[in-house]
Amino acid sequence: MSVLYVALPLAILLGAAALLACIRCIRSGQYDDLETPAVRMLIDDKKTESPQ
Repeated sequence: MSVLYVALPLAILLGAAALLACIRCIRSGQYDDLETPAVRMLIDDKKTESPQ
């Protein structure tokens, strides 16, 4: 039973830290564009002329 006095506040602190980190990432704009990185590999690079 005494382990709850340590585990419960520790779990609450870790959960609060994760929530604050998530809010910070959302406000900084990290999750603004979710589609471009997935499609970026399909876009061709600039075509270079190869000597023949």
